[in-house]
Amino acid sequence: MPETMLLVQMAVFLLVIGAFAGVLAGLLGVGGGIVLVPAFFYAFAALGYDSPQLMQMCLATSLATIIVTSARSVLAHHRKGAVDWDILKSWGPGIAVGALIGVLVASSLRSGTLQAIFGILAALVALYMTFGKSHWRLGPAMPRGIWRATVSPMIGFLSVLMGIGGGSFGVPTMTLFSVPIHRAVATAAGFGIIIAVPSVAGFLFVEMAVAPPFTIGAINLVAFVLVIAMTLITAPWGAALAHRMDPVPLKRVFGVFLILVALNMLRKALGW
Repeated sequence: MPETMLLVQMAVFLLVIGAFAGVLAGLLGVGGGIVLVPAFFYAFAALGYDSPQLMQMCLATSLATIIVTSARSVLAHHRKGAVDWDILKSWGPGIAVGALIGVLVASSLRSGTLQAIFGILAALVALYMTFGKSHWRLGPAMPRGIWRATVSPMIGFLSVLMGIGGGSFGVPTMTLFSVPIHRAVATAAGFGIIIAVPSVAGFLFVEMAVAPPFTIGAINLVAFVLVIAMTLITAPWGAALAHRMDPVPLKRVFGVFLILVALNMLRKALGW
C-alpha cells in the first residue's frame, strides 16, 4: 500500500484540481474533465496503480464527476435563463448514442492508445481555444437533419474518449453556428449530463485488473468523492463569473497550458 503521507498528498492534490475543474466547467465551457483526466492519471500512477487500463479508470472517474458538476452548472445557468432547452432536446439523443459507442471503444483500448487519443484531441481543443476567433461562423443556425444526426454522436463519442463533458466540443459547435457564447456555455453543461450518465453506466461493467481500493467497475469512488466535494462548491462560482466577465483572454491562457498537458500525454503514450 502507498505510504500514508503520499495518500494525503494525493488527496490534497485532487481537492485542488477538483476546485479548479469546477470553476472551469462553469466559466470557460471546456469541461472540468480536460483537467481531471491527466490529474487522475498522474495521481494514480504515482500511487503505483499504473496499468494497461489506467486511462479507462481516469476517463470513467472523470465522467462520473461530470454528472454532478454539469447538473449543478445547468441549474445555475438555468436560473439566469441561459440554457437553450430546444437544442438540448434535439441534440441529446444523438449525443447519448455517441457516448455509448465511446464507452465500447474506450473499454477495448489500452491505456497508451487512450493517452495518445487524449493528447491529440486535447491539442486540437487547445489550438481552437488559443487561436479561434469569436466571429468565425459555419452557418446562421444549428444544423438539422443529416448534419445533426452526424455531428451530435461525434460530440458524445469524442467526449467519452477524452473523459470530458460537452463543453470542449459542444461550445465551439454552437458558437460556429451562431449561438451566443454565454448560451452555448450554459447549454453545453447540459450536454455534459447527457454524455456522462450513459457512459458512466457503461463503465460500471468494465472489469479492472489493477485498481485502487473502492473502485467499482472503472470508477474510483475515492477520487470521485474528493473532486465532487470541491466542484459542488466551485462550479456555481464559474457559472456566475461567466456572466460577469469576458472569458476569451482566460481561454487563451488555458489553451497554452492545455497544449503543454497534451504534449506531455503524447510523450508518455510514445514511451519517451
